[in-house]
This record gives sequence, structure tokens and C-alpha cells, in this order.
Amino acid sequence: MNSSFVLYLSRYTLETTLLLAAPILLTCIIVGVVVTLLQAVTSIRDMTLTIVPKLLAVGVVVLMCGGWFLDVVLRFTTDIFGHIPSIGP
Repeated sequence: MNSSFVLYLSRYTLETTLLLAAPILLTCIIVGVVVTLLQAVTSIRDMTLTIVPKLLAVGVVVLMCGGWFLDVVLRFTTDIFGHIPSIGP
């Protein structure tokens, strides 16, 4: 195992992590901005009003993208396991 393989593995892991986290994080940001604007317009300062819509939106995104998440994780795992024989001493 050389340094270029370690760099490849690190980069591939970070790219996969960002790819999986992006839909959830973007959903949280968009819902958070919309709820904050709604609170600013209506002067409502309830903490549950910020958390509940985010949880519901994230739940919907996970349900909609769950199959894609699974495909990405399976492809990543298969690729990593495929490199195990080349790691030898």
C-alpha cells in the first residue's frame, strides 16, 4: 500500500460522504431559511416551529432518496472490498 492509494482512498471516502450528506444538508438549509423568514414576518418565536419542519423534510428526503443512498454505499463498499487483495504485505 503506497501513499497514492491512501490519498485515493481518503478522497473517495470524503467524496462519498459529501455526496450522501448533500441532499439532507441542503434540505435543512432551505427549510431553515423558509421557517426563519416566516418567523420574521409573523414575529412568532417558537422553537418547535424550527425543528419540526426540518425533521419532516429530512424524513421525506430520506424516504425519497433511500434507494439512491443504498446504491452509493453499496458501490463504495464493493469498490473498497475489491482493493483488499492489493493491500497485502
